[in-house]
Amino acid sequence: MSSQESGREKETIELDEARLQGQAEIWRYMFSFADSMALKSAVELRIADIIHSHGVAITLSKIASCINGSLTSPDTTTLARIMRLLVRRKIFTVHHPSDGGDPLYDLTHSSRWLLHDSEQTLAPMVLMENHPWLIAPWHCFSQCVKERGIAFKKAHGREIWDLASGNPEFNKLFNDGLACTSKVVTSAILSGYKQGLSSIESLVDVGGGIGGLISEIVKAYPHIKCVNFDLPHVVLAAPAYNGIFHVGGDMFHAIPNANAVIMKWVLHDWGDEDCIKILRNCRKAIPRENGKVIIVEVVVKAEGSGVFDDMGFIFDLLMIAHSSGGKERTEVEWKKILEEGGFSRYKIIDIPALPSIIEAYPDDQ
Repeated sequence: MSSQESGREKETIELDEARLQGQAEIWRYMFSFADSMALKSAVELRIADIIHSHGVAITLSKIASCINGSLTSPDTTTLARIMRLLVRRKIFTVHHPSDGGDPLYDLTHSSRWLLHDSEQTLAPMVLMENHPWLIAPWHCFSQCVKERGIAFKKAHGREIWDLASGNPEFNKLFNDGLACTSKVVTSAILSGYKQGLSSIESLVDVGGGIGGLISEIVKAYPHIKCVNFDLPHVVLAAPAYNGIFHVGGDMFHAIPNANAVIMKWVLHDWGDEDCIKILRNCRKAIPRENGKVIIVEVVVKAEGSGVFDDMGFIFDLLMIAHSSGGKERTEVEWKKILEEGGFSRYKIIDIPALPSIIEAYPDDQ
């Protein structure tokens, strides 16, 4: 065989391998929902909690014997097949004893985030995002491209907040999911933004809900005078906290004055024009000499290789599915709305969580 023929054969082999790899990837993406469903079933069955309660690796039969709510004995064959995938995905580990005993299953750093009673858990978010109510709008994406409109409304006939206000079961599912992620992000803010918080004298949390974030901030920094700001009916439900004033209002009209404003996962719910209005009101609320706005949001990185960077793209699609015009933004997109909102200077600070902190300063500072 000539060198030319050998080269052509090599090219043919490489092309065949690339095509095969391409086919394999489409199969994988086609069924990537299987990972989510296996994860959801593990949370519903409290498998991580069962293993954790024993304090050691345990057998499949032991896990099955501790599953509550079964009218009959659990199907260990189905459970084994679910666990086999979750082990492959490194959610759990399995150890095969040398004496030939039954395999022993244990937790990993991933499955510890599925513990229901842990202060830092994502279990409610797994249940929320994989519930048929929240999955349905994803099926409307192509319809949104063709017709425009809001995916959630196409799926359910009303927007997400309207469904939550009229359906107590959905409202609890939704609030539990958001509350657990808020705790995770709040912990990351407190550990990753100490220098930024320690110098603040007064702080207003815009869109602060019932005060979860700002109550933790004032515990760590009791010298800060804190205001929790949200719609009147929201703050009416907020518990009393030492050092915190609850103020009802509308961020599109005015924001209480403070040295700094913090907004966690607020701006991604809104389009650019609305974000600019909110930022301009933030600008009016802080002093030009030393004021700042602390924005806790995802920064989408087109070429990012960080541990959370893939999730930026997924969360952007999540905003199509569940919001009414919101989106995740790249740094260029953040820069544009910050400048138009009166904040020409900013810096991005990484914290140990999915979102980053964007610390923005007024134009005339």
